[in-house]
Amino acid sequence: MSQAVRALRDRTLDPNWQSFNYDKISPDRPDAVIQGLNQAMTPPFGFGGRLVWLADTTVCQQCSEELLSELDRTFPAIPDSSVLLFTSSTKPDGRLKSTKLLQKYADIREFSPIPPWKAEQLVQQVQQVAQEVGVKLTHSAAELLAEAVGNDTRQLWNELEKLRLYVSTSSSPTGVVEKAAVLALVTASTQNSLQLAAAIRQGDTAQALTLVAELLARNEPALKIVATLIGQFRTWLWIKLMVESGERDEKAIATAAEIANPKRIYFLRQDVARLKLPQLAAALPLLLELEFSLKRGAEPISTLQTKVIELSQLCRPI
Repeated sequence: MSQAVRALRDRTLDPNWQSFNYDKISPDRPDAVIQGLNQAMTPPFGFGGRLVWLADTTVCQQCSEELLSELDRTFPAIPDSSVLLFTSSTKPDGRLKSTKLLQKYADIREFSPIPPWKAEQLVQQVQQVAQEVGVKLTHSAAELLAEAVGNDTRQLWNELEKLRLYVSTSSSPTGVVEKAAVLALVTASTQNSLQLAAAIRQGDTAQALTLVAELLARNEPALKIVATLIGQFRTWLWIKLMVESGERDEKAIATAAEIANPKRIYFLRQDVARLKLPQLAAALPLLLELEFSLKRGAEPISTLQTKVIELSQLCRPI
C-alpha cells in the first residue's frame, strides 16, 4: 500500500509545488474527514494536481448520518485536479452506507496478501511488481522468486530492488534476471514452508523437523507456517477427493480446488498418488488443532514439533 500511495503521489503532484498541494491528515485530528473534503475542493496552486490523503481513516467502519450527508454532497463535486485518498488497515464494512458510497465514486484497491499456496497468483504478482520496479525476469526466475518470498510483498519489493541494482552493475547484455541470480541473491522463506508441507507429505519426520527449526530461526511466524500447511493440505485433499470420485477433467478439478492453472493438476496428482484419502482427511483436523493451540498462546517450537511429528507419521506409507 505504501508503494501504491507513493506512485499516486508522484503521478498527481508537481514536485516544485508539492508543499502547497499535498496534505496528509491523520485520524486523531478533529473533524479530519471534513478537513480532507474541504482541502480536496480547493484548486491546486501552480502546476500539477492536489492530493489529500486521509490516512488510517475509520469512515468505512463508522460514519454518522451528518458525515455521510457531507460525503454524498462533496464526492460528485470534487474537481478533476484533486485526488482524495482514503486508506485503512481494516477491511471496509460492506454493510455501511459510507462504504457503498465509496464503491460508487472511488477507485478501490485491496492489499490483502495472496494465500501462500496460490502459486499462479504469486507469480503474477512478482511479474507485476517487477514491471513497476523496472526489472525483467525470465519466467523461471519469476517462479523461483515467488516461491522464495511467498506473499510477503515488502520482501518482494526489497528483493526486486536488489535484483535491479545487480542488473545495473552486471555485464549482462540483455539486462534480464536469470534463475541463477535469484538463487544467489534472494533469501527463501515461504519456499521452506512449502518444502515443509512436502516433507510431511512424504513422511520424512527428520527433514520436516529440520525445516521447522530453520523457519523459526529465521523468525518466520508460526501461524504463517501453519496457514501455508493448511492451504497446501486442503488443496491436496481436494485433488484426492476429485480423483477418487472418478473425475478426469483437469479443468473441473482445478475449479474445485481453486487452482488458476489446470496444468498444475498433473503435478498435484503425482503429489497425492501415494497417499490414501483417509490420511489427507485426518491431516486437516490436526492442522486446525495446531492453529487453535498457537492462537491460544501455546509455545510455538514444541507445539509445532509435536504436530509435525504426528502429521509425518500419519502420512507414512500404509
